[in-house]
Order: sequence, then C-alpha cells, then structure tokens
Amino acid sequence: MNIPDNLRYRDSHEWVDYMNNPATCGISDHAQHELTEIVFVDLPKIGRVVKAGEAVCTVDSVKSANDIYAPVSGEIVAINEDLRNDPGLLNRDPYLQGWIFKIQVSNPSELETLLTPEAYRAHIS
Repeated sequence: MNIPDNLRYRDSHEWVDYMNNPATCGISDHAQHELTEIVFVDLPKIGRVVKAGEAVCTVDSVKSANDIYAPVSGEIVAINEDLRNDPGLLNRDPYLQGWIFKIQVSNPSELETLLTPEAYRAHIS
C-alpha cells in the first residue's frame, strides 16, 4: 500500500495534507483498494463548516456507499470537480489527482490527534 509520509490519517482512512492551509483531503490508497471500483462521489458543498470527524460527503463504489469524514474542523473552500466526471481518479491516484476537498483549518491542534504515517501503517496491517 502506498502511504505517503507527508500526510496525517484518520483511522477511518481519510488523509490530510496539512502543510498548507487550506489543507487538502482525500481517502487513502488502502480505502480505495477496499472500496474497489468507485463509481460516484457526492462532493461536499463549498462554504460548509464542519467539525473533525463529521461526515462531509459520500463515495459510492460497485460494492458499497461510504461516508467520508473531515479529518479536521474548518470550512470547505474547494472541491475536486474532476471527480464528478471521473470518480475513478480516486482509484487511480488517491493522493494527487484524486483529492476530494480542501478545508480552511480552524483548529490546527487537531492535526496532533491524527495518525502519523507509521501509526496508520500499523492500523491497516
């Protein structure tokens, strides 16, 4: 499994690239592998304010529909419009082209509660 070292992770398999604010968020390679073929992404609304752990959108695969949770609290400021026409980007490139949303982080200390890459590797093994 590809688990980039520059991200933080939720135990529910979302990642956040916290080096910039707004922070980019998506699902892990492990998550896309478990979901199998992703066929639809119900993107969150820009301007929505969410709390860490709150469901922000849904990803549908041929297998199931799954909620995607905010890794941190803040305001959704961008969404990946490319996923509307090509939800398979989440399968092919979950960390770069397949990002889901960007969030203006309101409480940076929440990042410390997320899993490090090492802890996430242990969590999925």
